[in-house]
Amino acid sequence: MTSKKEQKNKNAKRRGASQWAVAWRRFKRNRAAVVGLAIVLVVVFLAVFGRFFAPYPSRPDPGAFEPFYKGDVRVPPNSEYWFGTSGLGTDILSEVIHGAKYSLYVGVIVTVITIGIAILVGSTAGYFGGWVDNVLMRFTEVFLVFPALLFILVFVRIFTLTAQDPFLTIPLLNIRIPMGLTIVIFVLAIFSWAGNARMVRGEFLRLREREFVEAEKALGASQSRIIFRHILPNILSSIIVVASLTIAYAILIEAAVSFLGFGDPNTTTWGQILQENFADMRIVWWAAIFPGLAILFTVFGFNLLGDGLSDALNPRLRD
Repeated sequence: MTSKKEQKNKNAKRRGASQWAVAWRRFKRNRAAVVGLAIVLVVVFLAVFGRFFAPYPSRPDPGAFEPFYKGDVRVPPNSEYWFGTSGLGTDILSEVIHGAKYSLYVGVIVTVITIGIAILVGSTAGYFGGWVDNVLMRFTEVFLVFPALLFILVFVRIFTLTAQDPFLTIPLLNIRIPMGLTIVIFVLAIFSWAGNARMVRGEFLRLREREFVEAEKALGASQSRIIFRHILPNILSSIIVVASLTIAYAILIEAAVSFLGFGDPNTTTWGQILQENFADMRIVWWAAIFPGLAILFTVFGFNLLGDGLSDALNPRLRD
């Protein structure tokens, strides 16, 4: 049996553990959250390293159509083509692997832009209140009442038709940015920030009256210091949770936009693969099943991760 002194030391260490250490301990005990994290890590691995072990390169590289040149069109899954081939004569396994980087690109960039706008608008409205809050919230509500998907489809079609070059190459980094997909990303972000801004505003309204904020004001701290050094770090856990769920939302919406035929035809996203093979689904069902499963598991993984982070970072829970 442990002595009272040892037990007291253990309790002291537990009380002295940082918020993130406690959150990680809670997170590891949540099996669903761990499964979600594993799925997300697999998707990230495919996005970063997929090009090294995919059987065929991504489009528009002519090598992506090598099965077509060999006459292997609409071939069902077998030992050579694990996920079969499409009606265009491309390897579905390679398409799914290459699609991971584009889907993650959409999810991450949309989330960064969305959360950035939400923090800027929500923190300003919540901290200053008054007429500033009224103006910013009325502006936010305009985006909330818009039929977002309809506007996304219209604006995406307008901007993708006016894009001159399908790819923008950064010479020093040798990175090719798909312009059509980037346009889709910016349109998605513009119509997705309003709900998160209201969440940030609510958190600022709750924290701006707390004792530590009043103490900083009494000490003469500037408003920017109070916002960015004291209030914002206290809502970081909520922002992390919302960010993980926003990634899943962005991937799903982009897949829907591409499936409806408004995506970037020059990039191999999972939604684009579905759109290209939808007409032949009865014949080449595998060309729709595997990209659909990739979307399903990726969105499911990010949602499990978001729920797990929500529980782990909830200050009301105790060990």
